[in-house]
Amino acid sequence: MTEKNINLEQSLKDLESLVAELETGELPLEEAMKKFENGIKLTRACQTALKEAEQKVEILLNDSKTEVFAPLDNDSD
Repeated sequence: MTEKNINLEQSLKDLESLVAELETGELPLEEAMKKFENGIKLTRACQTALKEAEQKVEILLNDSKTEVFAPLDNDSD
């Protein structure tokens, strides 16, 4: 999977489907190996997407800790 922004939900569904197919034990060895390889690629893409999301959240949380907010002026003159 070479796409930078993967659809995480769809990738997880695809991965679940692959696992279900492999668990049946009814696939020929060569097809099972191809599906396993695709599953590894999906897993890595999902892990990368989750790590990037985690890093963005961490950056946002760190940024909010360092911001200084000025008090609101409540004068109603």
